[in-house]
Amino acid sequence: SNFQSGFSEVNGLNMYYEMYGEGKPLVLIHGGGSTIQTTYGNIIPLLSKQRQIIAMDLQAHGRSGDRTTDLSFEQDADDVVMLLNNLKISKADFLGYSNGGHTLIEIALRHPSLINKIIIASSFYKRDATVPEFWEGFEHATIDVMPQSLKDGFLKVNNNEKALLNMFRKDVQKMKTFKGWTEEQIKSITAPALIVNGNNDVGSIEHAVEMHRVMKDSQLLILPGKHGVYIGAIEYLDDKPWTQSYFADIVNNFLDE
Repeated sequence: SNFQSGFSEVNGLNMYYEMYGEGKPLVLIHGGGSTIQTTYGNIIPLLSKQRQIIAMDLQAHGRSGDRTTDLSFEQDADDVVMLLNNLKISKADFLGYSNGGHTLIEIALRHPSLINKIIIASSFYKRDATVPEFWEGFEHATIDVMPQSLKDGFLKVNNNEKALLNMFRKDVQKMKTFKGWTEEQIKSITAPALIVNGNNDVGSIEHAVEMHRVMKDSQLLILPGKHGVYIGAIEYLDDKPWTQSYFADIVNNFLDE
């Protein structure tokens, strides 16, 4: 209901966005290598029943344009904020998954006045949240390691193999140079937060607990399964149906508290 989509000029970038439903705005920020649909296609129909959903393809992803520069969480944060500015949204709730959660951390640090509540899903704030092998994997990553479902999802909305390869290379570069944030930075985030992690996620449960302890006004939720399975992100569902639609109720309950 009330679906609209289009492109918005943000900081010199032609950014694709979609809006669904009506009510209080909830901004969805997708993961690396993803599109609006591959991360949130399963959950948008549920979340948009109660609120206005705003989602976008970030720089170099899906239908959005690119710049000659490397990707950064800071730039993505500023792009999302400019999009909201263009759409005349001055305050919103935010849900960021995986790299989208890292972008959300930057929004919380750089643009706190825009935020009502935040949900950080399957993200981490420091490198030792996960195993050394994870980081080593980016050193020689080639596109054949990218989940087929994400390749298909990209090509479905932007049928351009060169653009797909460009996104992959830029996302790899972004993770190669991942510095994370200091405890002081995380501590400075005062927005009410829900930190969500799978029990078999990329980041450890222990790190999720630590982030919860550091972030003043936060709640912690550990759900069954791998990276993003609870949210319906397609890359780890492995073609199985999404069975954790109750996560939409958890999101609504947290935002309505």
